Amino acid sequence: GPGWIGEVQLRKLLKRSDVWIAAVHSSNQERTSALLHDLELDESLYQPSYQRMLEQPEIKSIWLASPNALHGPQAIAALRAGKHLFCEKPVAITYRDQLTLYELSRQNPHLISFVDYVLYFNPMEQKLMEMVRTGLLGELTQVQVNYRHPINISDRRAWKLHKDVMGDAISMGINHAVSVITWIFAANGQHPIAVYATSEKARIRPFEPDAIWNITIHFSGGGTAFCFGNIDFNNGYDAYHNVTGTKGAFVFDAVQPLSNKVRYSSQDLARGQWIWPLDTEQCAARGLSAFAWPPTLTLPDSGNVLDHGLDDAIDCYIESVKTSTSSPLSIIHSAAITEISWAAQLSAATGKRISLPLDTESALKILA
Repeated sequence: GPGWIGEVQLRKLLKRSDVWIAAVHSSNQERTSALLHDLELDESLYQPSYQRMLEQPEIKSIWLASPNALHGPQAIAALRAGKHLFCEKPVAITYRDQLTLYELSRQNPHLISFVDYVLYFNPMEQKLMEMVRTGLLGELTQVQVNYRHPINISDRRAWKLHKDVMGDAISMGINHAVSVITWIFAANGQHPIAVYATSEKARIRPFEPDAIWNITIHFSGGGTAFCFGNIDFNNGYDAYHNVTGTKGAFVFDAVQPLSNKVRYSSQDLARGQWIWPLDTEQCAARGLSAFAWPPTLTLPDSGNVLDHGLDDAIDCYIESVKTSTSSPLSIIHSAAITEISWAAQLSAATGKRISLPLDTESALKILA
């Protein structure tokens, strides 16, 4: 799928000395041939048949960057063909395909899979997870992470408007916030146990599925998370974080000036004072220079996925394949994120609080 993100990833892969591009599959031969020519690749690499691509024994890994509706069937076919798999999120837009992918992953633990929840590699998110992991915030009680973003539907991206191609708004982008919530609580030793959600139709652009979501997630240690999600947003990019624990708190506000975007406090640090780690002058004036962060630290303050750690994601996947080590974002390891997404859809459809793990039989009936 050499569209926008596929082309970006292909260009990055071509810069590596440990990767060989064996074939490129797309439904648009003319556009793919032009891209191959631009990249100085042999146009014979174009493969019109995905199945024939899977039958090439020299191919070790399939890299999926196709439209969402193709992810599930193509991922299933790749694992059945014995190929390692890198897949843009979502890995499936139907619950039945999701269950099949869980089963295939468990049956083939030697196959490395990777779902590109790219915010996992963002330096600020890594710092936040480490703060939680080391107990600086204590036991987590309340967490809010938003994902409100006017996703691009221009030109070739207009497929995102259609439910049968895009799937749902959570898997289209709101799962970035759900993934961050899941990792933060996992760093605190808590796992999701229930979800309650409501949804609303788009107000600005003609999205077929509901574009506005309000998701409450309950966790095993008593913590609760909330997510405002909206892919029909008309006011920039909102990835607000507010993480509160028994010993401290952390706030990230993407719309603030750089020096004010992040603040945190901990009873174990600086006598519990609030610290603005990106305001180096203020840190110095208050004798808190030890807690300052480099102003160049990458933050999740842009809706452009290229700013979120794509190079690290690619490195992680390829290293996992080379070392036969399960990736942290494998289909199984990222299952909590997808289960929250499916539970939110069930909750919105039924008006009920949905317990996790899901009752697969009941879920299939409603999500079919």
